[in-house]
Amino acid sequence: MANNEDLLKKITAHAKEYGFVFPSSEIYDGLSAVYDYGQLGVELKNNIKQYWWKAMVQMHENIVGIDSAIFMHPTIWKASGHVDAFNDPMIDNKDSKKRYRADNLIEDYLQKLEDKINKEVEKASKRFDNFDEQMFRATNQRVQEYQAKINNVNSRFQKAMINNDLHAIKALIEELGIVCPISGSRNWTEVRQFNLMFATQMGSTAEEADTIYLRPETAQGIFVNFLNVQKTGRMKVPFGIAQIGKAFRNEIVARQFIFRMREFEQMEMQFFVRPGEELKWFAYWKEERMKWHKSLGIKETKFRFHDHEKLAHYANAATDIEFEFPFGFKELEGIHSRTDFDLNAHQTYSGKKMQYFDPELNESYVPYVVETSIGLDRMFLAVLSNAYTEEKLEDGSERVVLKIPPFLAPYKFAVLPLVKKDGMPEKAREILATLQEDYNCQYDEKDAIGRRYRRQDAIGTPFCITVDNQTLEDNTVTIRFRDEMNQDRVSVEELPIIANRLLKNKR
Repeated sequence: MANNEDLLKKITAHAKEYGFVFPSSEIYDGLSAVYDYGQLGVELKNNIKQYWWKAMVQMHENIVGIDSAIFMHPTIWKASGHVDAFNDPMIDNKDSKKRYRADNLIEDYLQKLEDKINKEVEKASKRFDNFDEQMFRATNQRVQEYQAKINNVNSRFQKAMINNDLHAIKALIEELGIVCPISGSRNWTEVRQFNLMFATQMGSTAEEADTIYLRPETAQGIFVNFLNVQKTGRMKVPFGIAQIGKAFRNEIVARQFIFRMREFEQMEMQFFVRPGEELKWFAYWKEERMKWHKSLGIKETKFRFHDHEKLAHYANAATDIEFEFPFGFKELEGIHSRTDFDLNAHQTYSGKKMQYFDPELNESYVPYVVETSIGLDRMFLAVLSNAYTEEKLEDGSERVVLKIPPFLAPYKFAVLPLVKKDGMPEKAREILATLQEDYNCQYDEKDAIGRRYRRQDAIGTPFCITVDNQTLEDNTVTIRFRDEMNQDRVSVEELPIIANRLLKNKR
């Protein structure tokens, strides 16, 4: 676990040092759980957005996109259940005065037991060549004991969460001897519910102001525009509406870098289907979304499904695609069968019909909805943490390289003159100009070429184009490949074709 914590610290430091992510308002000592994306971070973030949008909207004839407002009528959040039910169980430690999510404390306890099982298995595999039956039995016994405890605790925990039994959650924390990470004490308050929505005022004067909320999710903007999109787009069920946008949650404890923030971005798609067909489409999108994640070139073992035992009030099926972050497997994307809850609720509260006339069935109905919702910031962290690599080279030196998939990398090419003289910078800028229309490129002439290569490795640039003396003689350049560090000599005239070939799979 310590190594994993160290890895997250390294990734966080690397992200700041190279302009990916900065603590927000840092010159004023920062703002807890709020971050700014730097010059490279915004490029990577935009590339992830574009890749998702292309897969979700451009490649589907029956899915379109919208961009709804952050400020929405306050009754929307009453209809959606957020005013009454958007809560997390909160607990305070009386000694440290720190506040925690009670469910996170139990989840962290379960993760520690999982880590113990993994360590036992790892030890056993290292001793495989020197097999000792007695030792094997002892290891197997310990693993079974840990697993039995995990099953028991998880079963009681899930039951308490489903029944919203705050006393049972507190009792479980006490029974397991869970301590405050700061004070080390078990001096806990009672568990209570905490609403996660940010409230603000809208109006010209304080007396006339209405309370409105910063949206805690982007889905409701899609639901209230369901008929607008359906009618103007002449959409036929099944069809989807996609959106990328900001959401805000007053998290009790925001932690683990950009994994859990108070201001974050979501990429969501709501897919409207005939009642009775929702589970078929749920299975379809479950498979499709996992394919999308695997298309990023990340190992399949980094992903897994986690089916929900406790369902949200609006769902009849739900699963998470979890990713193995440095701090363990955590939710990356949620896929939910939301039934007709949302459209029915808005129909009731607004007094406006939210029905679709199906010409094939010759009847009207409120469609059911299958949702896919992915946290853009979490996707960013998944890509970054998977890409971060420390390598020891054959000559004994070391390098840190971000092995970001080329189609997502902030810069696709770096154009580098070998030295800053003899006409090389001028030639390099000519080459830069031929590539800039199609690709985001960087020009760099400062420092020795080796240092520049290392800098490009550290920011994830997949290809470096170097202009040298031979370039001026025969109009050829070298292309250096980030991951293998090998080089090819190619003609400048062929560069646009070669560049297209290198990136043609995913642009």
